[in-house]
Order: sequence, then C-alpha cells, then structure tokens
Amino acid sequence: MSFLNWLWILLILVGLIPALKQRWLELSRQRVIRRLEEKRGSRLITLLHRQEILSFLGIPISRFIDIEDSEEVLRAIRMTPKDMPIDLILHTPGGLVLAAEQIARALVRHEAPVTVFIPHYAMSGGTLIALAADEIVMDENAVLGPIDPQLGQYPASSVLRVMEQKDINKIDDETLILADMAKKALVQTKRTVIEILTGNGMGPEKAEELAEALTSGQWTHDYPITMEEARKLGLPVQSEMPREVYALMSLYPQPVRRQPSVQYIPVPYRKRGKE
Repeated sequence: MSFLNWLWILLILVGLIPALKQRWLELSRQRVIRRLEEKRGSRLITLLHRQEILSFLGIPISRFIDIEDSEEVLRAIRMTPKDMPIDLILHTPGGLVLAAEQIARALVRHEAPVTVFIPHYAMSGGTLIALAADEIVMDENAVLGPIDPQLGQYPASSVLRVMEQKDINKIDDETLILADMAKKALVQTKRTVIEILTGNGMGPEKAEELAEALTSGQWTHDYPITMEEARKLGLPVQSEMPREVYALMSLYPQPVRRQPSVQYIPVPYRKRGKE
C-alpha cells in the first residue's frame, strides 16, 4: 500500500474520532439517565447549557434557554403519563423569557410531582422554571438568581428609577419609550411568577411577597441566591442530590483549553489512618 493511501486512512480515522467520542458520550448519558429514572420511577429531562465548540471553526459559544429548548421539553412532558413524576436537571444562565415561561407553565400543569435538580446554577429563566417544581434539590454550593426583566443591557427597574430622578421634560423620546417598556415588563414578569407559584399551591400573599423579591430589581441580575437564602424566601429546597446527577454532569465536559486553569487528580480521597 502506498504512502498516499496510508495518509488517506489516517485522515479518515482522525476525522472519525470526534464522531465516535461524541457517540460514546451520548450512550453514556443515556445509561445514566435511564439508571436514575429506574431508581426514582420518573421521567428525567435535562436542560443543560455548557459552553460548546462550533464545528470546524473551534469557536466556543455559550448556550441559553431558547425556543428549541422549550419545544423539546414540552414534547418530553407530553410523552410522560400524567401520573408519572418528572425530574428536571437544570444548569443554565437563563435565556428567553417566553421559552422559560412555557416550560414552567407546562410543569405546573403536570399532575404528578415535579422535582428540579440544580447541581451548580439556574439563573434568571432557570429560576423561573425551578419555581414550577414541587421540590427543588440544590447542591450546597449551587445558586438561583433574580428574575427581574432586562431590556437589552439595562435592568427594567433601573430604567424606571432614572425616570423618577430626572425631569421628564429633559428626557429624550427613546428613553421614555424604554421606560414604558420597562414598566410593562416588570408588571408582566411579576404576574407570571405569581401565577406559577399559586398554580403550584403557594398561598396568594406568600406568592405576591416572593414575586416582589425576585422581580423588583432589589438585587443585580447576577446576584447569587444560595440554598439557605432560597429557604428563607420560602422555596421548597433540600440538598439530597443523587450521585447520578453529578455523574451525568461529568458527561457534559467543557471545551478543553490549551492551558487549563483548574487541575486536580479526579478521584475521591480517603483520609489515611495513622501508621
């Protein structure tokens, strides 16, 4: 066989390796998902947004909750018997309000118990989805986030505060329009949160109080709501995370950097006894 033929074979093998690796990851994920479903007697759905690599270009991109996500989650919910519990693993920085709201309302309508697992973080729209759960399971170091609406790069609540502090005759038309949109966004988001909470069994007064805390803009949009703070707010949070959730997260690796910023020996350590 000529050198050129060997070269072509080598190039084909090199091209197949990423596809084979991806296929192995998908099969491994399915095995872990099925194992957790059998353990809990539930339908398991994952909504995980890791940084991904674009084909050919090798450019890292970040994922957010979008319409495609909501379509897939809604499809999975429809395929689930009404009396079967649903488990949802959430790992997301947030995303499109419409998509998050659709998922949350569908979970509220599901008749069997819904549990949301948050191994690391579920911010913004992810928190909105978590509010639809009967139980939220968080890692001790995981966080939720505020649900205050954002208008482009500006928080809606901040836009309205600026309006209160300036003479309206000195404000340009574009800012006035932005303020009008901000007012509507705050009202709509708060109403949505209240409807999801009350639909999930929370009393109207408590739902109003929690919705005000999460949507009013009292915190920055990236403020981390810890497990302890979530409990104080009245959310049904506990910390008994199944090991399968961590195993599944390890099968969604971040792109490898040329120079890793975090390194450790990836095995659990046991304390050595005295000799």
